[in-house]
Order: sequence, then structure tokens, then C-alpha cells
Amino acid sequence: MFSPSVLRWGSIWAAGLTIVFISRHGERYPTSNAGDRMLTLLQRIKDSSITLKGDLEFVNDWQYFSLTEHDQLTTTGPYAGTLSSFAAGTRLRTRYLHLLRSIPDTQTTNFWASDCNRVIETARYFATGFFGLDWNSTSAKLHVIPETAELGADTLTPGDTCLKYNDDLRTGHDYGLIQLAKFRSTYTPAISARFQTQNPGIEFTNGEIYSMQEMCGFEILIRGSSPWCDIFSHDDWLNFEYARDVIHYYRAGPGNRFGPAMGWLWLNATANLLAKGPDAGKLFFSFVHDGDIVPMLAAVDLFPSKQLLPVSHRPQTRQWRTSQVTPMNGRIIFERLRCKRSSKDSLTDHEKGLQHYVRININDGIVALPGCTSGPGSSCPLEEFLAFVQRRGKEIGDFREICGLGDDAPARIEFLHQ
Repeated sequence: MFSPSVLRWGSIWAAGLTIVFISRHGERYPTSNAGDRMLTLLQRIKDSSITLKGDLEFVNDWQYFSLTEHDQLTTTGPYAGTLSSFAAGTRLRTRYLHLLRSIPDTQTTNFWASDCNRVIETARYFATGFFGLDWNSTSAKLHVIPETAELGADTLTPGDTCLKYNDDLRTGHDYGLIQLAKFRSTYTPAISARFQTQNPGIEFTNGEIYSMQEMCGFEILIRGSSPWCDIFSHDDWLNFEYARDVIHYYRAGPGNRFGPAMGWLWLNATANLLAKGPDAGKLFFSFVHDGDIVPMLAAVDLFPSKQLLPVSHRPQTRQWRTSQVTPMNGRIIFERLRCKRSSKDSLTDHEKGLQHYVRININDGIVALPGCTSGPGSSCPLEEFLAFVQRRGKEIGDFREICGLGDDAPARIEFLHQ
């Protein structure tokens, strides 16, 4: 009978011992900034007193999907953030039930969320699916980590504590928007020209075309479908997908000089937990924003590229695809596995030949760590993984120094423990 707690590759048998998990919040309404841009566009259309024709004719009677819920989890429709967060907890309970059951009833499992309502709510709905309805009074405790600057390296949101990252208007946080604007100018003018041919009385900016594309996705999350999706070609959507890749790649990912240093904090904390294994704890869940996961991907260098993402055109092939790695409710799990060549003896026995490996699971797909795939199922031997993380730390440099923090600022994440 299939058991999700036991894995097999030929004659190799393995069981998970410890998992360290980081997840983006669930599906949400637009942020206040994005929502305000959408509402400004719709108001400009209304103020023009033009009856739109052609592709945009539906806008004459269309109603915006949110007036008060910006920034919050969606709670309606088939893609509700509340529903997907609960479902994620249930699926992972099924996969890691052996770990959950091995924790004594008297022991409380700590888990963490950054201090943002949609992130906290995601963690709570996930916990209900994973631990059960009464988790808050029995088996688990949620710790909320402030999204404030004074935490230094002891944070889930290093983009809020890295001072130089926020102060550098050219290559810091805003670099993603700068690069986005460059790429957006390669494809949105043609769309604007098409709409203007149908509606000579109004012309749309590159940013407004981009907001229309965003409304497609958000309306689907809230209502299940959207007429905004039908006014763009398949190529338009491929360009929009790439535009999302560009903004995150250069905002906090491999294309940003601060990205790897910010991401190494959580990666290093994860490596320390995996090194200790079950002695440190078996389940570690952290909930954050996509802008906090992307730096970690830059630190671990899972999707290496010889060249930076171009902004003059959309490349035919690329490894960096934000939509596959950090969608809403996207998650990355580092698993410490214990493997041996036997199917007869208990996997809990401590006999000769027992080996430990690290496997990376991204949104239920296994991703091999480049250069470290000698373990079962392309996993990485634990000692090699730990050496890799330390080597990356030396290559990346000190977080406090790179971010312009004083020696008195916290130097590492300290709160991830059971």
C-alpha cells in the first residue's frame, strides 16, 4: 500500500525526518497601490464620457471587484485564498503525517508568519488544515514576526531591514520597477494602438495596459472568470508573464545586488536546522511574501543563468519563471531524508549504511540543487548541502555590511526553533 511517508528509488528506501518550509500568502485582492492604479484608470475612462467599442466594449457596464478589500486574502470563488491555504495544510498533513504523529502530545509546534494580515491569515488557515480545528489551544503556536527595520538579520522580511536596499533608488528595491518599465515598453504600445484604433477618443499608457492585464488575474481569483482576459492575445500573455519575471528578478532576485544577501539569512537558518535534524525539531513552517522568497532563491542559486534577464525582448528559453516558483500560496520545502538499501528493516533503526540527504520540493515538484545530485532522486547528500550553504555565504558576503547595518544589529535569524 502506498505511504506518502516512505519513498523508494529502486532498492533505496527513504523517510523524511525534518522539513523546513517557507510559503507565500494565499490568493489575495490587489495591493492598495495596484488597486489604486486600476481605480484611477477606470475613473479616467468614466471621466472621458466615451462609450467604448470593440474589445473594450464590456467596460461600459463592468464593475470593479473590490472597494474595501485591497491587500486581504480572497474569500470567494473557486480560487479563494482562504480555501487554498486550508487545502495546502490538508495536503501536507497527508504527506507528513508520520512527522506530525511522532511529536509528543505535550509538545507545541511553533510556526511563524510575518506581520501582515494576509500572511497571518494564510498561516492560520494552513494550520487548521494541517494541525486541526483546535490547533491554537493544543498542538501549535503561531509567532508573528514584525516587518520592521530594527530587527536586522533576525527577520522573515529582510527587504524591510536592509537599509541600503531601500535607500538605493537605482539598484535597490526600485530596480525591479525600472527594469519592468523598460520591458513593458516593448509590447504594450502595440496593444494600446489596437485599442485606440477602436476608440480614437482615448489613448492608454503602458502602465494602464499593464493594469488591465493585472485585472484579468485578480478578477479570476475573486469571481472565477474575467472579460479582461479575452482582450489580449496569447503572445500578450507570454509577455505579461515575462514582465512578472523581470520585476522580481531585478527587485530582489539574482539580478539585484542585495538579493542573495537577504535570502541567505533564511537559507542559513534552514541549513542549521537540517544539520541538527529531528533533535532541533521536525516541522518548521514560515509564511511570508513573494518578495521574501525570491531572495532565498537567489541565495541558493537554484536557477542559474550565464546572463541577466534581457529587458529588450522576451527570450525564447529561460530558467527563471516566477509563475512556477512563487505563485500565491507557492511554497518551498527543504526535506532532510534518511535513506538505506533495505525494505525489510524499520527505517527508524540506526544501523550501518544509513545516509542523510536534502531534497528541495517547490510547489510539489522536486528541483535538484545544481551540482549536488548524487543522492536518491537527485537529492543532495546532507554534508555536501551544508558545505554548499557555507560556501555561498562566503561568496555572498555579510548581510549587515552589505545592508549598511551596525555591528550591534542582529547578525542572523534566531527565532526559528522548537
